[in-house]
Amino acid sequence: MKKTIIIAAIMLLIAGTASLDARTKKKATSKKASTTQVIYTGDIANKVIGYNGTTPLNITVKNGVIENIEVLQNQESPGYLKRAKDKVLPQYIGKTVAEAKKLKPDIATGATYTSEALIKNIQMGLDQVKSSSSKKATTKKKSSAKKGARKRH
Repeated sequence: MKKTIIIAAIMLLIAGTASLDARTKKKATSKKASTTQVIYTGDIANKVIGYNGTTPLNITVKNGVIENIEVLQNQESPGYLKRAKDKVLPQYIGKTVAEAKKLKPDIATGATYTSEALIKNIQMGLDQVKSSSSKKATTKKKSSAKKGARKRH
């Protein structure tokens, strides 16, 4: 009888330890999985001018994917800004940072300067995203682009 109780107690102890270990691993995994960055382009792209001035943005990147791009206070004409926003920004949403850096987005007809300013702000903002793999890829592209440019001239 004593052996049965001791064996049952040991089995309960082992089961409890395994369960605790599984819960600890799950918590560690979930903490590591989610990283969100919001990049403000007002300072880094302060020389990028649309039709009437700068067009600062907040770019939200979660786990390496662009979740949202918010256009902040600016001097652009509301109608042209809306046209540019509606055409340009959706092309980036849901893309990885690497995909977005390669993107050649369509611009809004009639809102060319504003569209180009939004695109340039996004590109400069994405260069600020903290990711070692995207920085390595960007460095390689820049060096190969320079080599290609030298060969053409």
